[in-house]
Amino acid sequence: MSEMRSSTSELHAGFVPEFDALYRGSPYWELDTADARMFVGAGPSGREPQADWVGEVLGRSRVVGLNERAAHLVGAPAGREEMIGRPIADFWPPDSQDDLAELIADVATDRSPRVIRTRDIGSLLLQDPVLTVWRSHETGADTVFVAVRGAVNDRRSYWSLRASEERYRKLIHHIPNPLLRVDARAMGRVFARLKAEGVNDLDSYLDAHPELLAFAEQSVRITEINRAAALLFGATSATDLVGPVKCLLQASPETTRRVMVAQFDGRRSHAEVMKLCTLDGRLLDVQLAVTFPTPPEQLDVTVISLDDLTDRLRTEAQLRQLQADFTRAARISTLGELATSIAHEVNQPLAAIFTNAETSLRWLARDEPNLAKVVQLTTRIAASARHATEIVQRIRAMTAKHAPERRPLELNEVVDEALLFLRHDIETRSIRLSARLGLGLPRVIGDRVQLQQVIVNLLVNSAQAIGQAGAKGGLVELSTGLSEAGEVVFVIRDNGPGIPAEDLDRIFEGFFTTKDEGMGLGLAICQSIMTAHGGGIVASNRPEGGACFRLWLPAEPIAAQGWETRPL
Repeated sequence: MSEMRSSTSELHAGFVPEFDALYRGSPYWELDTADARMFVGAGPSGREPQADWVGEVLGRSRVVGLNERAAHLVGAPAGREEMIGRPIADFWPPDSQDDLAELIADVATDRSPRVIRTRDIGSLLLQDPVLTVWRSHETGADTVFVAVRGAVNDRRSYWSLRASEERYRKLIHHIPNPLLRVDARAMGRVFARLKAEGVNDLDSYLDAHPELLAFAEQSVRITEINRAAALLFGATSATDLVGPVKCLLQASPETTRRVMVAQFDGRRSHAEVMKLCTLDGRLLDVQLAVTFPTPPEQLDVTVISLDDLTDRLRTEAQLRQLQADFTRAARISTLGELATSIAHEVNQPLAAIFTNAETSLRWLARDEPNLAKVVQLTTRIAASARHATEIVQRIRAMTAKHAPERRPLELNEVVDEALLFLRHDIETRSIRLSARLGLGLPRVIGDRVQLQQVIVNLLVNSAQAIGQAGAKGGLVELSTGLSEAGEVVFVIRDNGPGIPAEDLDRIFEGFFTTKDEGMGLGLAICQSIMTAHGGGIVASNRPEGGACFRLWLPAEPIAAQGWETRPL
């Protein structure tokens, strides 16, 4: 007889000889299912087993024999003798109770002389465990035998492991972060089948089989949540969320797809910001983080953590709005300082319109009107009117309240438009302006008005610095080009007094200013605009005197053709 038979004489009558070698040394039980007969015939009929049905079947199936390995694996602390006569439900691990109840019902209701049922199950203690339940006519209709075969992952007993897990669950329960435990075994089986069929790209597969998304949301189940998760969802108890994971993803349906792809691809985790609809009707922004188990870990211990970002994102949006308001206020303030220059720019086309209109009237007042000359003058009037309209539109754009618009831009055009507001002011200060704009530069992606604001502010600072120094022969040099790193660069240099050495590290700080009437926001806003565009700005002093500001922007992904890189 086998080692298993010698270790428990109660099993010899029902032991199937062909299983002797296969189950030698495996956990092995003999159950009396007489009291469970009225329930085994009323099984779930292909539906998911209900807890009350499983509880009745296993609660009425009593242990009448077992070997020492079974006693160690799932036995009570007092050992094998304490298990005899008690329901198998008192000892069997919850993660496979459904499987055991279904197989017991199968073999108990099959009237064949010998019935054998086998199923892969999950286990914290065994690797790739296989559950086998059988019955034979020699032992009677109510005697069922159970064995589990699988390599041992953990030599501790189920009871010691459960005690350890209970401590773990208590710790998780009191962690202040919302956590959910999810059973994803159903999808694990589906993914294994798809890979066996040669499916490598789940994302494309889902395009052709969208029904798999709905299946995942129903078959993957939340099995446990902690207090923080219940509070986040507005649940009255943890059981309110136990069930299909669909309740977690209903406000962000695309998240289901991304999580599935991440798990199918074998990633250890997936994280994203998503919308969450709580049980009491609130809509939250949360950071979802899913940690997937990997073999030999079990797929019923997928862990989901949630971090409520609603207040933070709302505060960030308010901060962005406040920054936008400050930026607009700074533009309006700068345009106010340049009112004389702006008026001069507007008056130029208006004066041309007035002069051409008067001349046109004189040609029309002649005895023989010169219509050709009138047409020429009228054309000039229309062109001047368009020019005046463009100036007004640019001024309105600088003062308007609008969301930033990121578009492909020619930086040279932005510089030319910025000069519109300043050219007259610079000329009246007797400052010479030199512009060397590079040819063939790649475009940048940005907001035209915000970039104009940066350039206008830097030009105003240079002009004011030269004016405060009282030096004659003021000079402002502008240049654009391409850096060695492929960035589009704008540089402005002046021959003013420069920046005090002790202030170089502070000039971009908010509210720092060396001007008596300055607010200290101009350069801080310039830096925030450049940072938001993925670029930057730095200041330095020139060896020959004066300040130098260098700003850069990433080029549009399309590479510039025919441009010779020249450091700036």
